[in-house]
Amino acid sequence: MVIILVYVDDLLITRNNINMITDLKGILNRNFKMKDLGELIYFLGIEVLRSQEGILLNQLKYAQELIQYAGLSETKVALTPLEQNQKLTTAEFDEVIQQHQEDTLIEDKTVYQRLIGRLIYLTHTRPDITFAVSHLTQFMQNPKQSHIEAAMKVVRYIKREPRLEIFLKAINKHQLVAYCDSDWASCPMSRRSVSGFYVQLRDSLISWKSKKQCTVSKSSAEVEYRSMTAVTSELVWVSGLFKELEISVTEPVRLFCDNKAALQIAANPVYHERTKHIEIDCHFVREKIQGLITTEYVSTIDQLADVMTKALGSQQHSHLISKLGLKKYCYTSNLRGSVERIIWG
Repeated sequence: MVIILVYVDDLLITRNNINMITDLKGILNRNFKMKDLGELIYFLGIEVLRSQEGILLNQLKYAQELIQYAGLSETKVALTPLEQNQKLTTAEFDEVIQQHQEDTLIEDKTVYQRLIGRLIYLTHTRPDITFAVSHLTQFMQNPKQSHIEAAMKVVRYIKREPRLEIFLKAINKHQLVAYCDSDWASCPMSRRSVSGFYVQLRDSLISWKSKKQCTVSKSSAEVEYRSMTAVTSELVWVSGLFKELEISVTEPVRLFCDNKAALQIAANPVYHERTKHIEIDCHFVREKIQGLITTEYVSTIDQLADVMTKALGSQQHSHLISKLGLKKYCYTSNLRGSVERIIWG
């Protein structure tokens, strides 16, 4: 099998047979004017380093350019992306509740929009800022001074350690693990909840998401179950992708949730008035529990997806990020840019 990833005029080619790549390059060269850059080192702002232990992904150069673009090269660093318990609201909401503050609209909203756009791209290798960026995107239309200050704090947090990397370990046994969580009625304007999840291939982070739910839920169990439905959909897609790539994945997939009520709803086949409004979600999850997934309880302290649903204190934030394997790795490199040995991590 040979796989080609195409982005405009850039191509990545991988395979399980080196001869197929040689043949493919010959076919492409006969039909198009192309240049072979050799092994992948840098692609779309993402640096790729290899070793016998696995692959490292980072956006160090992009992060440094972002810090310089924001003009924060000489400022102090922040320990977390967002201030804990900070409630950001829109100007329209402030008028409705008649809250008069000195928090005025910024004159040029494109400054805020461009900064958030740059932060969005950085989330490709920085899941630790995903919730903060997702939260700040809802103020793109009419940003206030508090919003630009919060966005600048995200940049100051990046400045603390611009080279946080995702480590994809080289493994033989492919076992998927997922964590899902939610923050009930956290939006002060709409009282919608935030869902978040992580998907790992053994100890390697491969998928994550933070998003405000589309409907208002009347209980924390309901929002947790909707979050469980979202990660189950992702697991169905990831499992299908692996099968298409002829990669054997061990089933069932372990899905961790910290809400016992949601776990009981998933296990209990009896419907009642409290769950009939989420009946489709219940049927979907229970159908997958029969073969694809198995649900397990995890304590809130060790719930990795917690960092995707709310702003945490510096200690808990650092604890969860380290559990995800997102850290600065130390290694020695050869002249070609490949990693010879990972010293720790």
